[in-house]
Amino acid sequence: MSDPVIDNVPPASVVLVSGASRGLGLGIVADLLGRGVKVAAFARTVTPELRALAEKYPDATHFGSVDITDGPATQAFVKEVEAKLGIVDGLVNNAAIGQDSLHVHTSADRIAQIIETNLTAPLVLTRFVLRRLLAKGRRGRVVNVTSICGQRGYPGLVAYSATKGGLDAATRSLAREFSGRVLANAVAPGFFASEMSAVLGSTQLDSILRRTPSGHMTTPEDVLPSVRMLLLEQTNINGQSIVIDGGGSI
Repeated sequence: MSDPVIDNVPPASVVLVSGASRGLGLGIVADLLGRGVKVAAFARTVTPELRALAEKYPDATHFGSVDITDGPATQAFVKEVEAKLGIVDGLVNNAAIGQDSLHVHTSADRIAQIIETNLTAPLVLTRFVLRRLLAKGRRGRVVNVTSICGQRGYPGLVAYSATKGGLDAATRSLAREFSGRVLANAVAPGFFASEMSAVLGSTQLDSILRRTPSGHMTTPEDVLPSVRMLLLEQTNINGQSIVIDGGGSI
């Protein structure tokens, strides 16, 4: 896969979004559907909001209750998507679980669970989707949802940060490995308000807010334009991690 590809990678027409039950994942699904893109999405629980989108766009959606760590289930879901919507040429790896404990208080089993959910499973899913895409002679786009935690240290998030940093690194290697056949990028949001209230104390939260030039924490709406661009617009951005945190990390 070392020969360069001169033609541009076309916009994604069938996008698979993991972890789409709420928050950013749900926002990505709704945003793409509103722009005429066919969207498949899964999460451990199919929420009423997802069901409402399926009713609104019955011919352009396929949703399912799937745990991303269940390899056979995710592969079966991808095949269902292909049968209904067509070959998946856009992938958004958004599924993840968080952490809210100091490393010395986090059990080995919990560390393994975080790594399996946030890093191993997305890499396995990406492999499966891209193998099927390339076998059809097609090209595609991958957007990994990482985090500012992968680039900057925060207490209580050691294992979580390791997975997000790992996914950032994988993004760069994917871009190099597929030599233009796949545009692979990441978006690295700052803390969403709900995450911050659950993980960080009020003192640290106030400190982060004070040093954020934009004056507000990240929202899903802040991230959607970048995801949309990376999936749908003509771009030469590849192998990059776009930080969206209001300038808090500068």
